[in-house]
Amino acid sequence: MSAPDDVPEIVRSSLALSLQRGFITSTRHETGRLLAALAASRTGTLAELGTGTGVGSAWLSSGAPKGAHIVSAELDSALAEDVQKLFADVDNVEIVAGDWTSLEQHAPFSLLFVDVREVMESIDVLADLLEPGGIAVLDDFAPSTSWPPIVDGMVDTVREQWLTDERFVAVEMLIAPDASLLIATRR
Repeated sequence: MSAPDDVPEIVRSSLALSLQRGFITSTRHETGRLLAALAASRTGTLAELGTGTGVGSAWLSSGAPKGAHIVSAELDSALAEDVQKLFADVDNVEIVAGDWTSLEQHAPFSLLFVDVREVMESIDVLADLLEPGGIAVLDDFAPSTSWPPIVDGMVDTVREQWLTDERFVAVEMLIAPDASLLIATRR
């Protein structure tokens, strides 16, 4: 996987770590550019649940204004250490070794990027982590053109819950022919 010239250097470095660590997938460029654009409109604390090799955090960092703080949690402590080294010279990013609940102490978040499907099921907990007007970006959905959303012959209850929860104004966004994500703003 090669990174185009218009990809920020920190994103390139995180993609190189992905290759080195054998990650087959990471945050898509389409999603990353959206994260950077959304981060540019945020202040306060932004978070990523599921650091991986730091690609999502790199995109967030590339767009975040000065003074915004980005915190991300990675369950694999050895991987978290590698990503901490990657961001050693980036002042606004903190990588925490631990599960996603280790980020609760940093809440409320103005932007929350969730790339872990099991965590998305915890809508009540995630809602409480967002400040009013805070945005949750939920990644890695297969596009669905029906209602209720059907994937692999079954109702996608996670997507349905986020799109209908009264605490949020939410939309599904197609980012590529084979990928969509949800954007949910806390009322």
